[in-house]
Amino acid sequence: MKQPRAWQKMLSGRRLDLLDPTPVDIEIGDIAHGLSFVARWNGQTLGDYAYSVAEHSLLVEGLFTRLNPKADAKWKLAALLHDAPEYVIGDMISPVKAAVGPDYDELDKRLTAAIHIRFGLPAVIPAQIKKQIKKADKISAWMEATQIAGFSTDEADKFFGRPAADVIDGLQIVLRPPLDTRRDYVARHNALLEEIG
Repeated sequence: MKQPRAWQKMLSGRRLDLLDPTPVDIEIGDIAHGLSFVARWNGQTLGDYAYSVAEHSLLVEGLFTRLNPKADAKWKLAALLHDAPEYVIGDMISPVKAAVGPDYDELDKRLTAAIHIRFGLPAVIPAQIKKQIKKADKISAWMEATQIAGFSTDEADKFFGRPAADVIDGLQIVLRPPLDTRRDYVARHNALLEEIG
């Protein structure tokens, strides 16, 4: 019996095998492009543009940096890339992930490891850094929920926890065309790589 195709052709020309991803088949342009067109909240957000995973990732990295101003640039890069596998597997909301089960998690882990290695990070991020990124991710989710996803503040507080006011002070969710977000995602990635040296 013929095996089903498990690879995807990328715009860069790379062929990414989802079951056995290798770092050499991963390009930041492909990640940024894909994430710029993947909608968070299954597209159920206010505005003329979908709120993309790329935009979310930029916000999470910014929040991570606010919370951890002395963090190494490599961990800021890890925060930027925290949802990078979604450029090929999409953004599943938590209830769908729970329904799919452990297979989704394993696929995500394989892709994450390959992406991290491609950009000079450890395949598995240290637990403390992962926890700090998750905290920034939850703050982002609260902001998104209250600003563009139709949640009341009470609902968002219940599901995500209310962030400290100084952490989110001056931050506003902005919905932009995908190509603007793609450009800024690549630029931030490149700036962090330069900072890492």
